[in-house]
Amino acid sequence: LPNAMNAAEITDKLGLHSLRQRNWYIQATCATSGDGLYEGLDWLSNQLKNQK
Repeated sequence: LPNAMNAAEITDKLGLHSLRQRNWYIQATCATSGDGLYEGLDWLSNQLKNQK
């Protein structure tokens, strides 16, 4: 998509590097086709299952 941000831009804009004691993950996705959506949700689901 035009003007779409890449993973590095999103990481910088959200300030994720400052979240050193949190697990975070950027999954590339495509809004029109849904590519990458299931992978991102799978990561999120696994993180929630593994919480202490």
